[in-house]
Amino acid sequence: MKEVILALIAGLIVGMLFRFLKLPLPAPPVFSAVIGVFGVYFGGVVLDWIMKLVHH
Repeated sequence: MKEVILALIAGLIVGMLFRFLKLPLPAPPVFSAVIGVFGVYFGGVVLDWIMKLVHH
């Protein structure tokens, strides 16, 4: 949980810095892109889970 909070704080700081410098945000502005990133991560987690089931 600590990593999630630190990642959120780092993201907020970077977002504020980019906005302050009037630069485009270094992240996709579309919610579907965020869901896509989650899908990639979740896919890796599911594959690890499946591999553990198959090898035991």
